[in-house]
Amino acid sequence: MPAQRRKARSTEEPDRADRIRSRRTGRRLALSAVFEAEFGQRTASAILERHLTETEGNPNAAELARRLVRAVVENRDTIDATIERLAPQYPVVQLARMDRALLRCALGEVLHSPATPARVAIAEWVELARIYSGDSMRRLVNGVLGRITGEATAAPETERHPSTPRRKRRGS
Repeated sequence: MPAQRRKARSTEEPDRADRIRSRRTGRRLALSAVFEAEFGQRTASAILERHLTETEGNPNAAELARRLVRAVVENRDTIDATIERLAPQYPVVQLARMDRALLRCALGEVLHSPATPARVAIAEWVELARIYSGDSMRRLVNGVLGRITGEATAAPETERHPSTPRRKRRGS
């Protein structure tokens, strides 16, 4: 039986690794398009389509990139307001273009892409922030995304009926 499991895992691992690689590529494509759009010459969607035609890449990566760019473009005002609310010491207009693009894409995925688990998206965007911007941006992305997911998980608790008592933890 263990040999069968190992064989099943070994055939699944390349698929899983390909999916992970594909999703990373999609995130990088989206980041690149949103960053380049910061210079105002073209829209992020047009830039992304240009990148996709120049590289005959993975269709799954292209789909994720399109979804992320669409989320950022359609929700930019709310994403920027969220950044301002969660990190008031870092006004969006004063962030470097790459930092702004990183935060917008990361929030776009966490808030507007329910297909991706939040913890996976956070890990990926924190890594991209480290690569493209540095350790201080990595910490900022981690903090902002962590607070967003913390608020999302706390929301159901606050929506509880007021007469419902809170359960106490043992030892408190």
